[in-house]
Amino acid sequence: MKKRRLNQFIKGTIQRLEFAWHRARISKYRGTFSNFDEQTIIEKYVDLFRIRDQNQTVVDIGAGDGVRSSNTFALVQDGWNVLGVEYDSRKASLLAQNYSFYPGSRACRFLVTSTNIVDLLNAYSVEKDFALLSLDIDGCDYWVLDAILSEFRPKLVVSEFNEKIPPPVKFVVNDVPEFSLRHHFFGYSVSKLGDLLEKHDYVMLEIEFNNVVIAPAEIASENSVGIEEAYSKGYLNRPDRKEKFRANANMEPLQSMDPQQCVDFLHNFYAEYQDEYQIELR
Repeated sequence: MKKRRLNQFIKGTIQRLEFAWHRARISKYRGTFSNFDEQTIIEKYVDLFRIRDQNQTVVDIGAGDGVRSSNTFALVQDGWNVLGVEYDSRKASLLAQNYSFYPGSRACRFLVTSTNIVDLLNAYSVEKDFALLSLDIDGCDYWVLDAILSEFRPKLVVSEFNEKIPPPVKFVVNDVPEFSLRHHFFGYSVSKLGDLLEKHDYVMLEIEFNNVVIAPAEIASENSVGIEEAYSKGYLNRPDRKEKFRANANMEPLQSMDPQQCVDFLHNFYAEYQDEYQIELR
């Protein structure tokens, strides 16, 4: 009996020390974890659409370590039910460690594709109308998003897009199981997202640099904005854009070209990937 109590005491002490270390490590973020202002934007729409009162399930695909540059960690801390999915083994290990202190959070190491994501969410019993989807896999995000919205109806979606390609150019990488991220070659353009908005009856709310924020039309139509307006306000005309996205300098000419010139530029820029993407004008 004494030995059992001693073991429980030691285990409890170790857990308290681990949690104290975790708290100390994340304190440097001062409660703000997202890369830009996505966390605040999410909080705004959670309140505006009263999502918290309806559902508190979050799916974070491409969750990284769950803390650094996370759109969802503030909700993890707030006790929401969060499924974090990450394929990189090192990040997935850190994700599991960071989530271990929060009973409502589950970490999953998994290579997400458009053909397996629905089965994964069903395996974790994710509700059809779950609260928030955060998607950032630097690859076939468009096709994964399409697959999710075909079976689920998250009340709010934050998804990374290829911010360098302006409207009205529709660009998307092909849907392949193991996409390889290359310099500026990934994802989809904001105008291509328009196809999914129309197909699934979602609306654009805003853009925060390289992330789109969308929601179902039935709850957000009064707050919707046009794609070009969102792009101009949320990316193109931001005064600090070039400073924050210095790596985009070699694609900056796109912003002063007419649509056909943009297409020609991209075909030339992506010449070595000519069979790996689709591009068109509206």
